[in-house]
Amino acid sequence: MQHVIIGSRGSDLALWQAHHVKNQLENLGATVEIKIIITQGDAIQNLSFDKLEGKGFFTKEIEQELLDLKIDLAVHSHKDLETNPPAGLKIAAVSEREDPSELLLINKNKRDNSEKWNLAKGAVIGTSSARRKSILQSLRPDLQIKDLRGNVPTRVQKLRDGNYDAILLAKAGVDRLGLDLSDFYVEVLDPTEFVPAPAQGVLGLQIRENDEAMEQLMAKMNHADVESVIRIERKVLNLMEGGCQLPLGVYCPDKKTAYVAFANSSAEAAKHFRFDLDGMENPAETIVSALKSN
Repeated sequence: MQHVIIGSRGSDLALWQAHHVKNQLENLGATVEIKIIITQGDAIQNLSFDKLEGKGFFTKEIEQELLDLKIDLAVHSHKDLETNPPAGLKIAAVSEREDPSELLLINKNKRDNSEKWNLAKGAVIGTSSARRKSILQSLRPDLQIKDLRGNVPTRVQKLRDGNYDAILLAKAGVDRLGLDLSDFYVEVLDPTEFVPAPAQGVLGLQIRENDEAMEQLMAKMNHADVESVIRIERKVLNLMEGGCQLPLGVYCPDKKTAYVAFANSSAEAAKHFRFDLDGMENPAETIVSALKSN
């Protein structure tokens, strides 16, 4: 019987994800334990993402434990991962894809049915994501954007406390945690318009390259259909040489179509693109060429 040590961040969402994978592994006959690892992104809560050094600030410490043989498997939100993995590590499987849409939570006194997304004009909206900021500049330039940090329940509580009129969260994370949002007005944003991060809603299961036993186990858990579309999304991010602070959204609902939102900085309004991938030999390269020429 194979024993697997999973490395995970300690947030509610990260632990939900780790336990989700743990259950799947146990169904395959493995015994599993979860080890909580504190990352730079967890330890430093008073700075916005653009002030943190380097990339991978929610993953680096976990990846180091994997390289140091202290864990066997790292469970990540795939969108947090750098597109160039550290030497010696690889993504051996990806999960099913939860709904990749963004969720807009609105305090009920700021609901206005005459405005886009039913959010009042000039409302204060919380997000620290460069991608979300640039898309907001494009679709609702009247809104006041205010930085928002913390895990999902913390962000929701900050909205409840009146620090913001509305906040943006990934729907997948909220769904996984099963949070009670009955005191807010909840709007699900169309992912073909408010374009999500590459691989949003997908878990990346990371192992050491030379771990054959884990590779065989992961092969039983991989969702090849999901992998085929997020490969395009992630390749665009890679070719744009961006981490999670590049204002770039890429969403492929299937292998035939890609929706992209891109800006050179979070202070700029994102431009929106739709690509027909049918018959395209190198879709990611073609998309990037178009983005760089605009």
